[in-house]
Amino acid sequence: MELFFDLVLVFALIGVVSRMVPDLLSDDNRVRWLSLLYTIVLALPLLWLWTTTTYITSRFDCRNRWVQLMVLVSAFGLLIMSTSLSYEFEARGASFAVVYVLLQVGRPLLLRPLLREHENVRTLYTRVAIWSGVSGLIWLAGAVTSGNERVALWLTAITVDLVVARLQWPIPGMRQRRVNGWEMVSSRHLPERDQQLLLIALGETVLSIGLTYEHHPATLATTTALVITFLSSVLMWRIYYYRAGQVLGEAVEMSSSPVATSRRAGAAHVVMVLGITAAAAGSEIVLAHPDGHTRTAWLAVILGGPAVFLVGRIRLERVVFNRLAVRRLVGIAALLLLAPPLFFSPPLLAAIAATVVLLGVALADARRAAGHPPEAPSPSA
Repeated sequence: MELFFDLVLVFALIGVVSRMVPDLLSDDNRVRWLSLLYTIVLALPLLWLWTTTTYITSRFDCRNRWVQLMVLVSAFGLLIMSTSLSYEFEARGASFAVVYVLLQVGRPLLLRPLLREHENVRTLYTRVAIWSGVSGLIWLAGAVTSGNERVALWLTAITVDLVVARLQWPIPGMRQRRVNGWEMVSSRHLPERDQQLLLIALGETVLSIGLTYEHHPATLATTTALVITFLSSVLMWRIYYYRAGQVLGEAVEMSSSPVATSRRAGAAHVVMVLGITAAAAGSEIVLAHPDGHTRTAWLAVILGGPAVFLVGRIRLERVVFNRLAVRRLVGIAALLLLAPPLFFSPPLLAAIAATVVLLGVALADARRAAGHPPEAPSPSA
């Protein structure tokens, strides 16, 4: 059931990239930079819906027919939101917010009857529904506007959603006893879902570059771009799994607070997925325009996507091994330092440079591990 839901997320992420790339190719510099903000406004609600659905399936028995029905309804809602992406800040895009609010408010209310023996978590779901209603008003206010006003309102709404979740949905005067927002969650299940999310994002990247290459002439430049962008995806997979991604489940089980560790790991995965999504948009740019002049906004996704991915990977390293990954910091610094000279080069050269940096990080990982037994996790909590 969860894998079925994940298939819809693949379509959603492809929709985000497809919505982003035409703006990046615009002749208007303002439109190109705004596309980066639009991507955040569109991707975060989709990823937050995926996250909240994952917590539902981690908290409840997925063999329950009502839970299965809720997952299917969530998948259909995600599908409707995805079909609105091309019109997101126009009239038809209002369905994006309406569906999101209905799911985020309705699901906790419908799940409360399944928690008769867990009053604390019932109270939690009441708080979640209240706060989802508060942010929902902002979402719906944005739905009746358009353009930049809608962008500003929706950015405010998703910020509220994420901040109150981090604070565990506090409601003044409700229950003196603090109810942990992550109670009754299967900590073993969450790392598996995070790994699946990463694979979905990487799979979306491969699908995007394949479809883009299919619709362009198979010249030497475009074929080289295909090889480079595919290699970049492979390297991100390698950097993720070695070794923190590989032993994430063990780290969670060893932690003194498994659910808290899972939550921090989940946040790291969202950052990595945002980076991979940006990198996918950069790959489409490179395939469409391998030569010629490089726009500054193009560099922001071609180099910035891998850099954001490495930021998330550094955070995951902290969760699993309780250390700062210097190799990845060096990789981020290299990407930043390469940006000014690459502004005067074609997009294909920028993509090659980003891939070389990722290759350097992967080789540094392999060199560090050479001749040593596989490293065991040592989580911070």
